[in-house]
Amino acid sequence: MEDFYELELNIKGLNNLDESLDDYLTLEELNGENQYFCDSCGKRVDATRCIKLRSLPQVLNFQLKRYVFLPKTTTKKKITSAFSFPRWLNMGTRLSNPSQSGLIYELSAILIHKGTAVNSGHYVAHIKDENSGHWWEFDDEHVSKLGCHPFGEVSNSKSHTKAQLAYSGPLESASIGNLVDDNLHTSEFHALMQEEFFSSTDAYMLMYNLRTEKENKDNLNKINKRDLEARSNSLPSYLYEEIQTLNASYASACEEYQKRKDSQVAYITERREEVKLVLSKAPADLLDDSYFWISVEWLRLWADSINPPCIDNSELQCVHGKIPIAKVTSMKRLSNTAWQMLFSQYGGGPTLTSNDVCADCLRDEAKNAVCADDYRDRKASLKQLAEAALAGNCPDGPSYYVSRAWLVQWLRRKNADFPCPTDAGPTAPLRCSHGNLLPEQAAGAKRVLVPESLWIFFFETAISSRSDNLLGFSTFSSDSEPCEICSRELKEVACMEDCLRASKLKQRQNHEKLVTAKTFALHPGCKYFLVPSSWLAKWRAYLTATGKNVSTCAEPENLEVIIDSLVCQKHSRLLERPLELVCKRGVITQKMSTTDGLVLITVMDWSLFCEEWNAKEDKGISAEIVVLSSPAIKLSGSCDDMPISDEDLDHSTDEANDGLEARKLLIKTYPETCEYCIGERESCELMRKLNYCDEAICVYLVRGKEVPKSIMEASASASEPDRRTSKRSRKTSFGNSVNLRVSGTTSIYQLKMMIWEAFGVVKENQKLHKGSTEIDGDSATLADKNIFPGDVLWVTDSEIYENRDIADELSAQKFDSRQAEEGFRGTLLSSDVPIHSFEDT
Repeated sequence: MEDFYELELNIKGLNNLDESLDDYLTLEELNGENQYFCDSCGKRVDATRCIKLRSLPQVLNFQLKRYVFLPKTTTKKKITSAFSFPRWLNMGTRLSNPSQSGLIYELSAILIHKGTAVNSGHYVAHIKDENSGHWWEFDDEHVSKLGCHPFGEVSNSKSHTKAQLAYSGPLESASIGNLVDDNLHTSEFHALMQEEFFSSTDAYMLMYNLRTEKENKDNLNKINKRDLEARSNSLPSYLYEEIQTLNASYASACEEYQKRKDSQVAYITERREEVKLVLSKAPADLLDDSYFWISVEWLRLWADSINPPCIDNSELQCVHGKIPIAKVTSMKRLSNTAWQMLFSQYGGGPTLTSNDVCADCLRDEAKNAVCADDYRDRKASLKQLAEAALAGNCPDGPSYYVSRAWLVQWLRRKNADFPCPTDAGPTAPLRCSHGNLLPEQAAGAKRVLVPESLWIFFFETAISSRSDNLLGFSTFSSDSEPCEICSRELKEVACMEDCLRASKLKQRQNHEKLVTAKTFALHPGCKYFLVPSSWLAKWRAYLTATGKNVSTCAEPENLEVIIDSLVCQKHSRLLERPLELVCKRGVITQKMSTTDGLVLITVMDWSLFCEEWNAKEDKGISAEIVVLSSPAIKLSGSCDDMPISDEDLDHSTDEANDGLEARKLLIKTYPETCEYCIGERESCELMRKLNYCDEAICVYLVRGKEVPKSIMEASASASEPDRRTSKRSRKTSFGNSVNLRVSGTTSIYQLKMMIWEAFGVVKENQKLHKGSTEIDGDSATLADKNIFPGDVLWVTDSEIYENRDIADELSAQKFDSRQAEEGFRGTLLSSDVPIHSFEDT
């Protein structure tokens, strides 16, 4: 036998406390493989075992096993199913030897765990006050009253009881004595106990207090004699006085608030009645001429506001202080009674009566209507003359020049009732800065001749639309001569353009293969020169630009300055590497690029470049191709420290062409490449690219064993920052995709948590790839794994581990974060970027 103060009850698969107690006290048979080993007999025998309760304590605790262990994932899981329990519990029937009588327990406390995870959440306690019978919730420093039910009022709780509906007051714990002794028989009380239950999905401990008949009567007497003064006197005097002061202050504030509320409600009600009264008096008699005008906007503000402003009709007035006909939609007509009611209360103005319609504005409107009709008729009659002038059919007689573009736009305007501002400038595009007629060869100076009648209409229209400014209006008759100064300037410009075209044509002829960007065969032992591929691309664009692109395509930089910038000041070596060589079928060519690297050109092309761009030939960077017979020698450019024996250098063209594909090709430059400066620059550039923040990467979830080709190509091409691909290659119909905002310092673990949240794949099941390379090492950062902004990654679900809630991972903090060496953080020493290309040879 063992003493106890609580019982640990299973709740998995069970609905209420009675079922859990039955499961706890049930008889278990030990047979088969589970036989009991008897020490006396020395063998296994069939047996039974069970738990028996001999006596119960004053306070009985039930520990509900809400957490179960999952062997597959080696984690714990919370059981969130609903579990019901009674307010009154009869434990007399549960004793093995019912020597104790009247074992009636009453629910006195409930411990609750809020949250779905095992190792996280929040704990609160619902405890019943033994004196008042009210339940209170204790949530850290916050204590709130729940009433006579452990989960709040009846409408919010899950308890169901007939007794609760029968009593208007709280069901006090002490009342059980009266129920047993006076009001209800024992059978009725047991029925009440069976009917009053509560249910919870988060309760994990229940506390019951033993109730006796004597204790119930004593408690009942205390409750009947208790009053507010007795309870307050039990408090310390200083605390009681402070509570009384706070209560008085609170009551005063409530009274003041109620007064303000009543005043506001009364005022709002009065305003509503006022609006209804005025609106009922507003309509004016159709036969009565004594009415007033009021602004619609002010009326809307008056009806919607609690405190309306003064009447404001100023926006209705015209320049003459009257009412224009155009404001008819912005005002309303009011009767004399309604106007007097509003004006006497709010004031303002000005007062606008039925006699305040502006006659001047009405005449102007009529005049404009007549002018519009006249303008439309005259334009329609002259339209055929304008169309004939555009076709080059101008009748004999006096004629004048107008802009061809202006005339086309004039004909295209539809439903024009009045001249617009553009009608004032029919000759503005033809007038030069000297006030004369522009030569027709000038840009935008195309013109046509129009007859005198059409010109007079244009002139009158210009005067009416620009009466205040006619300085820019010029008249050019058919015998007007073009401006001599502008003609001379145009000839000079045309001569310069002819010279430039001739120069470009000559350069295209001199460098036919370079202009077309065609590769040409290279030969070992021959001398070549190197120029930057970026300069060569600008030079090609400059020579091949046509049409409008000629003015936008700038001339390339000075060639001699560009060549000087390729040599480092510290080591007097090249800061760029030549582009790689390609040998196919015995023909040596060079890879093409428009952004990086140096391009080989012939000696002839270099000499012509120096002549065309005023550069010195001796400042050129020369190079030659050598064939290395030893395959172990590196091909990353040339320098003094690289050991090249005489046997390795083969200048024989015939022998080289016989076995070039089996040998190594090298471009030897003069001066040689500075691998130290190049490596340092490329390392800094790479780390700059990896030092990003809040950039987007795309992650695809691939379902199935085969990775779609489009996703693989998009992922592989994104890993090459300099490679240009079509954006359409990233669009695919396979799987789901998501764009994630990450930084270079984001860890792989954090990325997997984002993928978990996006796709619901637990991090242990994620197989993350960039191209064909799998990304592992949860503690590594994206910069360590050479992941750049805009990269495309893809992930698969191995389905090895069972799915679980991400909240469990966030709360458990099971990830063992191994801190990387901070001294090398953000450098190539802590990344997966290959650095062999940065080594100082």
